[in-house]
Amino acid sequence: MTKYTIIHTQKVMVLFTFALWRHFVKKASETMDYRVERDSMGEVQLPADAYYGATTQRAVENFPISGQPLPAEFLHALARVKKACAMANRTLGKLSTGRAPLTDVQMDAVLLACDDVIDGTLDSEFPIDVYQTGSGTSTNMNMNEVLSNRAIERCGGDRFAVEKPIHPNDHINMGQSTNDIFPTAIHVALAIQIQSRLIPSLNVMRQTLAEKAEAWRNILKIGRTHLADATPLSLGQEFSGLARQIELSVQRAQRAVAALYELPAGGTAVGTGINTHPDFGRLVAENLATATGIPFVEAVNHFEANAQRDGLVESHSLLKTIATTLLGVANNLRWLGSGPRCGFYEIRFTDLQPGSSIMPGKVNPVMCEALMQVAARVIGNDQTMTMSGAIGGNFQLNIMMPVFADTALESVRLLTAAVNAFTEKALVTLEPNAEACGNAIEKSLAMVTGLNPYIGYLKAAALAKEAFKTGRTIRELCEEQQVLPPLQLLTALDPQRMTKPHA
Repeated sequence: MTKYTIIHTQKVMVLFTFALWRHFVKKASETMDYRVERDSMGEVQLPADAYYGATTQRAVENFPISGQPLPAEFLHALARVKKACAMANRTLGKLSTGRAPLTDVQMDAVLLACDDVIDGTLDSEFPIDVYQTGSGTSTNMNMNEVLSNRAIERCGGDRFAVEKPIHPNDHINMGQSTNDIFPTAIHVALAIQIQSRLIPSLNVMRQTLAEKAEAWRNILKIGRTHLADATPLSLGQEFSGLARQIELSVQRAQRAVAALYELPAGGTAVGTGINTHPDFGRLVAENLATATGIPFVEAVNHFEANAQRDGLVESHSLLKTIATTLLGVANNLRWLGSGPRCGFYEIRFTDLQPGSSIMPGKVNPVMCEALMQVAARVIGNDQTMTMSGAIGGNFQLNIMMPVFADTALESVRLLTAAVNAFTEKALVTLEPNAEACGNAIEKSLAMVTGLNPYIGYLKAAALAKEAFKTGRTIRELCEEQQVLPPLQLLTALDPQRMTKPHA
């Protein structure tokens, strides 16, 4: 067979394979389960059974970026907001008048459709990427379409009918704009997650540390400043400081929720409230407050509430502060547990897994490291929140809202999970090494600090330098040189006495 014959044969095979592929693609498309819908821009082909419609499908096709939809916590919160809006419109008589009024049965169906989204039943119906239109209009319309079709279905109607008796814009989105509703949903989602998940987790962590502090109040150890030896304290005192840090973190988390109380709902497109009732925003906030137990209120000024996302930036900055605290706690405990023979080893972590692929028997403080990594991620997330707030708000709208939602909720989700894991697998089972704590005290040159009131700073400093040079302890030198009478020396160098102030 000649070279040219081989080439010709290969070409024929390629052409045949391509023709066969086209045949199967054509057959698949002929039998593919899809439907065609029409919106203001024309026809769109989308999955046959999808509850969403043409606008959603366009966004799916336009934003093939991360493959990551908005978090379920946000979508559930958006449905809560839609329910609060429907209830407000019902109270105001808006749904039963005007264009295509709804019956009581249809209004009930809208509320039940909202509940279906809130409880997660329809999570798969929200496929739009996080990185989309900056206002979140695509996801707002995704929600409107899903709720419309689900409500129609609940009424026994055909959700695929061209004419929508419960319309996504006219009814589900009544009195609303993406510009005020999307940020309202972010506030609600973030506040719920901080209130219901992060704060309880931090409280358990604080309580666990406080219990260790009480149990270890009589275990004396050496203090450290600048990573250098300092005067003694008890292990319990050290842990009481950690417990207080987490107590303050709880307070910061509470302030992070408070930064989200004011809701933009009622401002519609630019803050003027066009196409909505004057009482709409107040009623929406009241409905959400009743549903969540969080005291949401209508924004004081809707032009501010539409234009800027300072409340979100403030809220996340407090989450960042919590992250810095958690990183510090985890890192301190990692140091205290270092060893077991060549480090401090003043506390003992439970062995959880082998720590090295090459060093047999090595065990690492893995839970500390996991928490530190989460804290680093949240600190980085705060830069995203800051930039989104600083450059995203132009005139009457911030156009970074989807990334606001995704970033802030990721921070809460990561912090909550990491705190839970750290508390359960590291703190609860943590044990003191009283022997290592005690051994370091007598060797410390900082013990000389107790002599200051008796012999003065300069003489005490000379003793410390001599002790370091000779390898002796402060107590040994003082006894040898008879620096103080025995009883007075015993008092001056009593490590327990050094752990509290004296008159």
